[in-house]
Amino acid sequence: MYLPQDPTKTHDAAARISAVILLALLSLATVEGKRSCPTNYLQVPAISCRKHTALITDFGGVGDGVTSNTQAFRRAIEHLSSLAADGGAQLTVPPGKWLTGSFNLTSHFTLFVHKDAKILGSQVENESEWPQVALLPSYGVGRDAPGGRYSSLIFGTNLTDVVITGNNGTIDGQGAYWWDKFHKGELNLTRPYLIEIMYSDQIQISDLTLVNSPSWFVHPIYSKNVIIQGLTILAPIDSPNTDGIDPDSCSNTRIEDCFIVSGDDCIAVKSGWDQYGIKFGMPTEDLVIKRLTCISPDSAGVALGSEMSGGIRNVRIENFTGINTQSAVRIKTARGRGGFVKDIFVRGMYLSTMKYVFWMTGNYKSHPDDKFDPAALPEITNINYRDVVAENVTYSARLEGISGDPFTNICISNVKIGLTATPKKLQWNCTDVEGFSSDVVPPPCAPLAKAGKSGGCDFPEDQLPIERVQLKTCFVQNPTVV
Repeated sequence: MYLPQDPTKTHDAAARISAVILLALLSLATVEGKRSCPTNYLQVPAISCRKHTALITDFGGVGDGVTSNTQAFRRAIEHLSSLAADGGAQLTVPPGKWLTGSFNLTSHFTLFVHKDAKILGSQVENESEWPQVALLPSYGVGRDAPGGRYSSLIFGTNLTDVVITGNNGTIDGQGAYWWDKFHKGELNLTRPYLIEIMYSDQIQISDLTLVNSPSWFVHPIYSKNVIIQGLTILAPIDSPNTDGIDPDSCSNTRIEDCFIVSGDDCIAVKSGWDQYGIKFGMPTEDLVIKRLTCISPDSAGVALGSEMSGGIRNVRIENFTGINTQSAVRIKTARGRGGFVKDIFVRGMYLSTMKYVFWMTGNYKSHPDDKFDPAALPEITNINYRDVVAENVTYSARLEGISGDPFTNICISNVKIGLTATPKKLQWNCTDVEGFSSDVVPPPCAPLAKAGKSGGCDFPEDQLPIERVQLKTCFVQNPTVV
């Protein structure tokens, strides 16, 4: 028999049940909150989180700045590589000074450098610390010497899913040793880079301070899906070839929020050298550079080339700040390079104390050897600059194409250039170039005087695939907390 219930009691029972459920949910949320924000863990944004973790000290590492840790790093990574299929592994470098020679990374792996840790590059030039590696096929020869080259301090090839990061930990290449040998002509092999990743996919290099590389700092090459962000890169402004970041024959690359002081180009976009790069034929394409600050009195903020023989296309540069830098975004090429630089879009440059705002060079004569083909002419076209403010400038522009092979479809719009107290009389020096301009002060040269598009030069509004990649929040145990 159905007996009607007191609606008041029914309501009270429901309220009690709801309260119990609410308290349970609140308790669970508290537990989850504690789980997601533990006090002895650091939050790390990364493309992948790792199931397993270890310290370099677990493999005999000694952080006294004197003991070599080369074998400790190699042992650690060899051991952790076996965990790649089981959620991957992370190697943490705790506070201390960790002297080491070159070591190779592995797939599904994170190298985490604590903010109070400093990895120091070895200054012992021998095979055990700096193994020799093969010449790059798109370069054909070594850059410092015709023979081979030393492995980079941190090196990897044929990898997938690699993260090199930290909460502003430091990697110091101790480059003065190498710079001295370079100046004295004592090198038989090309100097090591600080970080080089080859033939790889899904790479992240972030949140580190990199100082005093023997040569280039960060060199992703023949790779795709690369994120580089939050780097502070520092080298003396007279140090040789200390490029900050060199994306080289890479696709789908994102570089953002970096501060670079360099003896060479802050960012140098490359794709191989003359006949070797033409034969290899791998362009750098789909590259975005955002929020870069550069100081380099003798070089460019962003250079496109000079080694661009595999081609460079679809590069987007936005919110660039140049201070006491020779030039902003510079194109460097020559007869014999072949290849192309096209579909380049630059928006939002803020420049102070510059020799040149715009600089393109079609006579950059550095060649790997005498076997290049002078009939291999580069194609330079669809180069767009807009929304530029500059002050204390010596030359507005030096634009030098190639006779019989002009640089075409150059667009410059919404530019205000303030000159130094003693500017050069000829502000726009233009040869073998063609293009458009609008709202540019001082007025551009005749080859660019034709009115540009309504609304200014092009800048794509779509996002590249790499820009849509969202980093996960991972947790790293703080080695300073017991």
